[in-house]
Amino acid sequence: MGEKEPREYDREYTTPLKHRARRRIGYTHNRGTVTRFVVQLEYHVDGGWLEVVRFDHDPKSDHAHDVTEDGVHMDVYRDGKKLRSEEVFPPMAASEALTFAEEHLNQHAERYINRFETWHEIKHR
Repeated sequence: MGEKEPREYDREYTTPLKHRARRRIGYTHNRGTVTRFVVQLEYHVDGGWLEVVRFDHDPKSDHAHDVTEDGVHMDVYRDGKKLRSEEVFPPMAASEALTFAEEHLNQHAERYINRFETWHEIKHR
């Protein structure tokens, strides 16, 4: 994986998308309340998965955002490194932010994949 491997989550799901891309979701909860999550679009390059974009919430981590205080951020990756972080929505409950991140990727994954392929000069076969 890229620069940092996330910790394990109570629930983790991976969904294949078009070409060599996938969506990975992980979340941990306590009594039905989401306490931390990652929603990440990944692309398979040279035998490994690279981050394309990532939404995360983990108040106890130095590497993640706290969506309840900082708002929902999307980290954008290029060449295996975080290029920038974009605020996409104001602060909200973690469970709402998890749903928002999933829906955002459902709607915009193709655009992010196309940008990633352009940046990395990946041609379709």
